[in-house]
Amino acid sequence: MQNFDLVKKAFSNQSEIFDKLDEQNIILKWMRKIIYNHVKKYLRENDSILELNAGTGIDAVYFAKLGHKIHCTDISEGMIKKLNSKVKDQKLNSLITSEILSFTELNKIKGKSFDYIFSNFGGLNCTQDIKQVISQFKLLLKKEGRLTLVILPKICLWEIALIFKGKFKTSFRRLKKNGVSANINGYNFNTYYYSVSDIKKALMDDYKILEIQGIAAISPPPYMEKYSYKYPYIYKKLIYFDEKFSHIFPFNRWADHLIVTAELI
Repeated sequence: MQNFDLVKKAFSNQSEIFDKLDEQNIILKWMRKIIYNHVKKYLRENDSILELNAGTGIDAVYFAKLGHKIHCTDISEGMIKKLNSKVKDQKLNSLITSEILSFTELNKIKGKSFDYIFSNFGGLNCTQDIKQVISQFKLLLKKEGRLTLVILPKICLWEIALIFKGKFKTSFRRLKKNGVSANINGYNFNTYYYSVSDIKKALMDDYKILEIQGIAAISPPPYMEKYSYKYPYIYKKLIYFDEKFSHIFPFNRWADHLIVTAELI
């Protein structure tokens, strides 16, 4: 079984500042809005949601306020602690439950089934075997249940463009088969990138793809936030075109993140 000890430590450490970092990054806020609008098209009224890598509960709180019940899972004790505190403060205990659990061990969830499975902002990119994770979904989803996975794909046009600045390692890092070292709060661990083809193979014939959407294909990714401040007019134009073409190839394959939504057959 894959060892996530460093991932747990990294995100527990980051939990204290996670919400602040999210709130301050205007690109992340825009991306989250796009993701919410996407998911709301496929959620049915009063759906029960299983959220993987739920973090501090930003998404769970949003969907709970729309009337959905969410069971949140995350391997980080720090993240779950922040989530539980938020749930208590906002009196959402009847709609949001949580447990410390890896998405590689979803078989430990007993006696529950869900209408929807949701994983946001590349949490699943921490696993080197996404097929193993996805293989567990079928037993947890109700008939015609749906899932939305927001993943980091293998090709990001903005990163490839960095080749013109001589940043060769960054330009093609996502194509490395054995993963790329990420650093969160001083902890290093590998991340792995997945194409739409990889996701389709993992879903096998059990699901039908409903929609694939790119985010930050034409506009810059969150870690290049300085461009949004330095060139605000150009940034707004890039956002406009990003939203306009996000469902069209290659922009729904080559982006900073992809949203893949499917339904259990």
